[in-house]
Amino acid sequence: QVQLVESGGGLVQAGVPLRLSCAASGRTFSRYAMGWFRQAPGKEREFVAAIKWSSGSTYYADSVKGRFTISRDNAKNTVYLQMNSLKPEDTAVYYCAAASLMISSSSYSKEYGYGTWGQGTQVTVSS
Repeated sequence: QVQLVESGGGLVQAGVPLRLSCAASGRTFSRYAMGWFRQAPGKEREFVAAIKWSSGSTYYADSVKGRFTISRDNAKNTVYLQMNSLKPEDTAVYYCAAASLMISSSSYSKEYGYGTWGQGTQVTVSS
């Protein structure tokens, strides 16, 4: 069974960069895309960023565009989320997700496009 394990979360001050990692372990699986979502207290989970594994094409929510960067390391089966210029409103549990089947570009930001999820890592940004 494939597992996704996030790491790198923590408590930081606004403006301090943070990098999240998501490592895939278990049997080899096909991976069309991987994404990051987040859920703040009392709010629904929302899309943050996604990357198409083969081409490296990236997609971002407007709220993080220009501040966050998603990337992948094929050899390490790992996807990263570099978060710069963090704001208190970025405080949330961040989840990594993998899509093993082809999804349309309009589905990269949709939870239903992803079949495997990590357990989440907490990111807290203080002002």
